[in-house]
Amino acid sequence: MEGFPTVFFMKSYFTIFVVVMILVSCNQSNLPAIPPDVITEKTPNDTDDPAIWINRENPAESIVFGTDKETNGGVYAFDLQGKMIPAMSIKNIQRPNNVDIEYGFALNDSIKVDLLAFTEREKQQIRLFSVPAMEPLDEGGFPVFEDATGFEENLPMGIALYKSPKDGSVYAIVGRKTGPLEGYLYQYLLKSDSLGLGLELVRRFGKYSGQKEIEAIAVDDEKGYVYYSDEGVCIRKYHAEPSMGDEELSCFGGEYFLEDIEGIAIATYRDGKGYIIVSNQQKGEFNIFSRDSNTFVKPVNLSTTETDGCEVVTLPLNDTFSDGLFVAMNDTKEFYFYNLGKLGLAEK
Repeated sequence: MEGFPTVFFMKSYFTIFVVVMILVSCNQSNLPAIPPDVITEKTPNDTDDPAIWINRENPAESIVFGTDKETNGGVYAFDLQGKMIPAMSIKNIQRPNNVDIEYGFALNDSIKVDLLAFTEREKQQIRLFSVPAMEPLDEGGFPVFEDATGFEENLPMGIALYKSPKDGSVYAIVGRKTGPLEGYLYQYLLKSDSLGLGLELVRRFGKYSGQKEIEAIAVDDEKGYVYYSDEGVCIRKYHAEPSMGDEELSCFGGEYFLEDIEGIAIATYRDGKGYIIVSNQQKGEFNIFSRDSNTFVKPVNLSTTETDGCEVVTLPLNDTFSDGLFVAMNDTKEFYFYNLGKLGLAEK
């Protein structure tokens, strides 16, 4: 069949082009649309939030984990070509929402593991697994918000892991479907001893407007800040270190969003420079803020529709993602992968 490969690849390219054009027409951005480099295989239900695990020995074998939000949901693993990795995926999870990664958690004096953490909303708990072995570390899950007074106040959604630069302690900061106007977030210390891994509640902190909900949470380990989206109001900023106090440091950016303020990703560069990238969900854009001053830099249109979660790493991973990797959830049961250079962010 002479000419078949050329015709086949032309048809495949045309199909991808048509799909991207349809999705672009569904968002409200007037900016030029930037297409993804890779679109993952579809999950069964409803994608929500990604996390990126960097394989330090071979960055080209790094893994993107993405939640699939439903009663029969899961956390699916993808390679950098967007193919699912069944052996590393976790299925039969009851409505997982957000997911995060932390490196080098000490299980004991001689063993350190990388952690994958995610919320399991319908079981009112969080889950912890080792990466890349994908071994459960939680004996089925750790309950959170146990003192909540209302049903929706006990439904965990957002989660971010924080590793203290002071002493190496690792914390899980967890948000929920709704909660009080003060003390909305709970911060848990991860403790490991001869009896195994456990959680210790160390503080309740964080304001809530009461308008919509809080889901997206991101932590800047190096600077010691936690950011979260009070969806109809602003991006709130606090110290991630419990000993630094519970005073709100900033409530910024709200005027740049059409409706919901969603996923947050922190692009970290040398000397503390970088960017905070936040999903402007209904506009179909991402707003970019300075990591230093939190001032607005610019919006970008990445051709996504109704993006909830996003994540970024600034290390080169392979030829496709030579500037780093930005991952965004798309509202068609997929995740979009971009070479970070496409966002036009200078290392600053």
